[in-house]
Amino acid sequence: MISRRIRSDEKGQTATEFALVLPVFCVLLFGVIQFGILFKNYVTLTDAVRAGARTAAVSRLEDPDERTGVIEAAVRRSASGLDEPCSVDTGLCVTVNATAWEHGEDVTVEAKYPYEINLLGFVAAEGHLTSTTTERVE
Repeated sequence: MISRRIRSDEKGQTATEFALVLPVFCVLLFGVIQFGILFKNYVTLTDAVRAGARTAAVSRLEDPDERTGVIEAAVRRSASGLDEPCSVDTGLCVTVNATAWEHGEDVTVEAKYPYEINLLGFVAAEGHLTSTTTERVE
């Protein structure tokens, strides 16, 4: 008789435990998803900068402004999926630095892309992903 009463008093226990655990589980799940998106963006950015640096190393154009445009276009082509325009804090920003465009000199390609980790409407972290690659001009 006592065991029946104890069992009948525990009817809402499972629903209560589920209601307590569900928000924590959701935050963890959305956190994993947000970090996955962030990692994908970082890998894409790094690959795009490598492609731009390789283009800079083998480019034979004489005009430095035209060469910079070709390098930026190569980075943007390789960074498909990242926002195109570059303004103060949004979009993909590409910079190309070279001391001289001569054989054996270094050329550095750098790109920045903003990120934001948003967990159920709460911004947990934000900043910029940055990737830099240096190659020698061939």
